[in-house]
Amino acid sequence: MIKPREKTPDLHISLVNNTTWKLSEQAPENFTMILFYRGKHCPVCKSQLEELQKKGSKFTDRGVNFIAISSDTQEVAKETYNDWDIADIPLGYGLPIEEARKWGLFISKGIKKEPEHFTEPGIFIITPDQTLYWVSIQSMPFGRPSFNDILGGIDYILKEGYPARGEA
Repeated sequence: MIKPREKTPDLHISLVNNTTWKLSEQAPENFTMILFYRGKHCPVCKSQLEELQKKGSKFTDRGVNFIAISSDTQEVAKETYNDWDIADIPLGYGLPIEEARKWGLFISKGIKKEPEHFTEPGIFIITPDQTLYWVSIQSMPFGRPSFNDILGGIDYILKEGYPARGEA
């Protein structure tokens, strides 16, 4: 598991718009936020990503780039992009389970109509030099931090120069 103040692995991910997103090529003013979501099968993810769509400009106004990534296939990810109200969110797909493990994400085996294996949610806030600053990882689809709380935290961090915590 990656700890705050440690360099994150580089991440190369395909996007639904037929481009590739690379963490090492990001140049945000303050942070890159990676939101790992469970996949199209998850109604909580749908609500979370649609909330991010509504609040996306509040992140970019604070110098925070963002992306949402799942282990869904290209076909399922494109359905997600078309079916959900998330037009302004870069949407990545095909995250290998072994790559997800490097990030410390929990992996679940599918039940009912879920994929065979998929990641549980996580939010990673990363500095421009690709160092982990803040992480929130869940083992269930429930109990995710609200974007208002994250925005408030970012405001405090930027105003006070608050250091990354949890590295010990």
